[in-house]
Amino acid sequence: MPTDGAAVASSSIPRDPFNRPDQRRPRWRRWLKRIFLGGLTLLILLAISGAAYRVTEQYSDARRFPQQGISVPLGPQFDNASLNLDCTGHGSPTVILDTGAGVPAVGWKFVQPQIAAFTRGCSYDRAGYGWSTPGQMPRTSAQVARELHALLAAAGEKPPYVLVGHSLAGFNIRVYNGMYSSEVAGMVLVDASHEDQLHRMPPSIAAYNNKMQAAARWQAILVPALIDLGIARLTSDVSGPAYLPRDLREEFRYLQLQTKFTSATASEIKSFDTSADEVRASGDLGNKPLIVLTAGKIPDASALPPGFPVKDFADFEATIWQNDLQVREAHLSTQGRQIIVQDSDHMMPFERPDAVISAVHQVWSASNTK
Repeated sequence: MPTDGAAVASSSIPRDPFNRPDQRRPRWRRWLKRIFLGGLTLLILLAISGAAYRVTEQYSDARRFPQQGISVPLGPQFDNASLNLDCTGHGSPTVILDTGAGVPAVGWKFVQPQIAAFTRGCSYDRAGYGWSTPGQMPRTSAQVARELHALLAAAGEKPPYVLVGHSLAGFNIRVYNGMYSSEVAGMVLVDASHEDQLHRMPPSIAAYNNKMQAAARWQAILVPALIDLGIARLTSDVSGPAYLPRDLREEFRYLQLQTKFTSATASEIKSFDTSADEVRASGDLGNKPLIVLTAGKIPDASALPPGFPVKDFADFEATIWQNDLQVREAHLSTQGRQIIVQDSDHMMPFERPDAVISAVHQVWSASNTK
């Protein structure tokens, strides 16, 4: 029987009957595990910091750029979506302003105040845009038209309306006219999309558009995470055309760096072909006053995305766009006419708001004399 402590301690150590070597992990594996855990901890901390940065900046912007308009619930038929409506001025017909894809309602900042000087003008954020909540998917022109109709009714706005649509919104207001023709007094199409434009584009532009469609699908997946983690905000750029004040560019950044916005715009782009079919089925305008404003200037190459086929685009604009597709839009009404704004590119509401205001006033005046 052992009597000293050392012997007792020694006898208490379990022995390996197979006399195997030490089973501890090699040192390099322990270090690899530590590096992995350290890197994971760093990523988590960065994610928390980025999310906190994004929330802080969004809160600051929300105070700096308050809502312009009122939130109008559309009811259970539209999943209780709420759209932002901003109406100013008095008179009839009321002018309804719809922005192009990717532009919140504040894109009418240079146009709406001048319209309010002679009649009532209303701009609104489509579902997912600006101060509006997300809406039902997909974001086709028919869906947009139904929501706009419900919005105006819920807000107590009375027809008839002069509808003004820039770019893709030209689809929306033409479909609206097809659905609710008795409510439409006239229309202004501001360098508006045409249902056949994709089929008439040269192969280089078609390929570029297909690339953008694919990018939009990835955008719907990846960008929300980049926004939530603050990465999109940190890497965003507020540079832009000289005719846009910096405050407005920063307001656009605030409104566009939201997951609801990226989802809505991605769906609108993805739904272009469906919306084009809806436009084809919407019919013409009869004898309603119509002005088609066509951009006559090609954007500077530095303002276009890398790899964009500038020369092919210029040829397309000068021939098919100005002299065919936009002319066909003017023929949608027996009172339709086209005005080419030679010193403006596609972003006419920013670069030549006076041309838009003048066209709206002419259509509004013609509507009042009917």
